[in-house]
Amino acid sequence: MSGFRRPVVGSLERSLMRTYQPKASEITRAWHVIDAEGLVLGRLCTEVARLLRGKHKPTFVPHMDSGDHVIIINASKIVMTSGKSEKSMVYTYSGYPGGLKSETYQNLLDRKPADAITRSIAGMLPKGPLGRQMVKKLNVYAGPEHPHAAQSPVVFNLSAAKAR
Repeated sequence: MSGFRRPVVGSLERSLMRTYQPKASEITRAWHVIDAEGLVLGRLCTEVARLLRGKHKPTFVPHMDSGDHVIIINASKIVMTSGKSEKSMVYTYSGYPGGLKSETYQNLLDRKPADAITRSIAGMLPKGPLGRQMVKKLNVYAGPEHPHAAQSPVVFNLSAAKAR
């Protein structure tokens, strides 16, 4: 190892790259509105989870909530492919013996379309306090109207999530 030279301590400190860690005060949150009419449930939910988590931003860190607010309208017009709405089951458990209830996804979509979408997105987010904080930034409405016009949300186009 005749060609090996130990670096000087001062030059080593100057040549290191530091990883950027955003502070909570530096995070800016945008508002997005997504029209779910004719979109596939899973494709919509993955993109919304990405927006809520903040993975589309260059300042993403996994331990902080750096995501944006998302408004989904026309949730009642969402579709599922290849008959999954009739085959897929949704389970809720009360915690008591015999308290397991099941229904098809189509029944849940007919009854509470906003809950079906919220439940699917929440399953794609981190579990625990961070994930619960991210779900609070999601607003789902069955119809075309929403009360968040004052936040001036930007329309987010998901042409890739359309049913084929």
